[in-house]
Amino acid sequence: MNAYLEIIRPGNAVMGVIAVVLMAIIGENYNLPIILGGIAVFLAMGGGNVINDYFDHKIDAINKPNRPIPSGRISLKNAKLYAYLLFLLSIIMGFVISYLVNSLIPGIIVIISSLLMYYYAYTLKKIAIIGNMSISILTGLCFIFGGFIIGLETITTNIIIISLYLGFFAFIMTMAREITKDMEDIEGDKAEKARTFPILYGMKKSSYLAGFLMILASILSPILYFNGIFSIYYILILFFAIITFFYGAYTILKDQTTKNAKKASKLVKIGMMIAFISFAIGSF
Repeated sequence: MNAYLEIIRPGNAVMGVIAVVLMAIIGENYNLPIILGGIAVFLAMGGGNVINDYFDHKIDAINKPNRPIPSGRISLKNAKLYAYLLFLLSIIMGFVISYLVNSLIPGIIVIISSLLMYYYAYTLKKIAIIGNMSISILTGLCFIFGGFIIGLETITTNIIIISLYLGFFAFIMTMAREITKDMEDIEGDKAEKARTFPILYGMKKSSYLAGFLMILASILSPILYFNGIFSIYYILILFFAIITFFYGAYTILKDQTTKNAKKASKLVKIGMMIAFISFAIGSF
């Protein structure tokens, strides 16, 4: 894979785009503003991934030596410039959307998200819980961004309210995954003197927090059906996500090794993807 494509981590960036696409499906809106919204999210998240690799090149040399920067395929200078370019393009796109929907809100959301991604990579990620919350907020904002684009264009608040609900659940699920990822990367983070939750409070307490968040997401998620937001199809698909989250919780609570944390992190990611599918199917 081309190093400049690899460093933006297309898989992670696409997760944000999927959130916007889901809002388009739920709102039955496929007009130009929401399409541009998906592109803006991809560019912004790509920039966030690049700047994260820029600041994390020493940690990645330990944890992920094959990444583009530690492997020498992209220089530090070029990585930084590339991140700035992606952020700039996403902000321009955000204000094009603002023009189309006659509101500054989309552009402001992109600016806030870009700044948060930069400061997360620069310093926030090294602060226990705060760093995890930053990434979780950004994931939730992808839904809210899509909801506002459609709501502002169609002049309706219902889709915005739905996006806030989905943003909340995305926040919880992402928090669970972020904690397990910190458990997985604990050795590299120690080398960089990061103050992540597992380093400060240990792997056992981290597993309790991650397991609690997985179970919390599972217990609360049916509310979206009982509140009339989604149809019975949502529950049918969601069942598989709940099983995955419970298994992830069981996995991390049973064994707190870095190898098992990696497995639990993958389970949470799979559970999130199934939950996102349930959002789309449940809208019919």
